[in-house]
Amino acid sequence: MLLNHSMKKQRLAEFLGTFTLVFAGTAAIVINAASHGAIGHAGIALTFGLVVMAMIHTFGDVSGAHFNPAVTLAFAVARRFAWRDVPGYLGAQIAGALAASILLDGLYPYDATLGATLPAGSDTQSFVLELVLTAILMMTILSVSTGAKEKGITAGITIGGVIALEAMFAGPACGASMNPARSLAPALISGHMEHLWLYLVAPVLGALLAVPLCKGMRDSGCCGGECTPSTK
Repeated sequence: MLLNHSMKKQRLAEFLGTFTLVFAGTAAIVINAASHGAIGHAGIALTFGLVVMAMIHTFGDVSGAHFNPAVTLAFAVARRFAWRDVPGYLGAQIAGALAASILLDGLYPYDATLGATLPAGSDTQSFVLELVLTAILMMTILSVSTGAKEKGITAGITIGGVIALEAMFAGPACGASMNPARSLAPALISGHMEHLWLYLVAPVLGALLAVPLCKGMRDSGCCGGECTPSTK
């Protein structure tokens, strides 16, 4: 099926937004290591939060600013995004993340992990943390977003703030990925895939868990309604 002009723009926005998110966030980790801690943990957490906020304001009105396969799947389950558009969004997000890690590998070929998310403790501990963190993030997204289109100041600040907050306190324990594309790309390019499964599964489960939780807290129409016109 040929893509129409709008779909091409949406996928390009998801590619560029995810590329920028992964490049800025993982570059902060790599440069922090190369500069002997000049950025610091707080700086890394803020980088992730700020880049998400900026990308929501940049691309929110084009694609909805998902930049995260778990978010796209949760929006589809909530019937706030068309299932037929899911593969295109996931492909654009993964491609953008891979492009970011490939570029970072070219700039810092001596870095061993390229900012890959790795558990500090047990896999079980990181799995539970990633699941809970992503559920909180997705509940926030569902609450402040309009589904397919988003360019509100409140949404960008709130979502970016939650990501920075969660990365601030949970980053040292599990990496606070909350995004399968963000974890997949540096793991593949660096070859550190030993814990990748948990960063693919836990965020998706956490995001899906947020849908019934949000629906249970809010009036009918929060989730389970019709897709917005731009996603049909």
